[in-house]
Amino acid sequence: MLLLSLDTSTTVCSAALHQDGTLLGCYELFTERTSSAMLTTLINEVVQHTGHELNQLDAIAVGKGPGSYTGLRIGVSTAKGLCFALDKPLLSVNTLAAMAEQIRAFYPASYTLCPMIDARRMEVYCAFYSAADGRELHPTAAEIINEQSFGSWLADGPVVFFGDGAAKCRAVLGEHPNALFLDKLVTPSARTVGVLAGQAFTEGRVEDVATFEPFYLKEFMAVKPKAVAF
Repeated sequence: MLLLSLDTSTTVCSAALHQDGTLLGCYELFTERTSSAMLTTLINEVVQHTGHELNQLDAIAVGKGPGSYTGLRIGVSTAKGLCFALDKPLLSVNTLAAMAEQIRAFYPASYTLCPMIDARRMEVYCAFYSAADGRELHPTAAEIINEQSFGSWLADGPVVFFGDGAAKCRAVLGEHPNALFLDKLVTPSARTVGVLAGQAFTEGRVEDVATFEPFYLKEFMAVKPKAVAF
């Protein structure tokens, strides 16, 4: 199976190619603004530089969110366009689950992993996963961080908080003995989107290309421009 995976959930734009579960290549672009042109370039680079062509793909996978509204629309629209053009199945992976997969092997099975994506102010998108097998322990939610946040989880044992939303949590819960924080920033990546998507492909968990939408978690809130006095 040749699988192309994409992730544009945050300001990091990435494309990866896996063959039968083995990573062949991954291109990541760390910018303040993701664009469809950037993603298309990364797709072409990773496919061509690994010696393949788009028509050889067996499926396309995308990080479905949560994350940036604009970023998610770019990633999902691009993935759906490729699926339509190439007549290939679409796979989707929760962005937070893919983040947890990046670090899962480095922690004891008894630990709980909590990836976080910044959602502005003191709010984060987060979920809880088992370090043992990546199993989701609590579904994705938008949480406002305060001194009482995640008390029951921390009472049960060590929790690893990471991602670009974890700094907010560290400022509030950093003194708790069971609250662990990574010094290195973990960002969403097509590398682990591809790992989880490969499992989904094997199990036949594909999306309806025509109706699939990103997992926004919250409705898009446009900022009303302020009137300027002259």
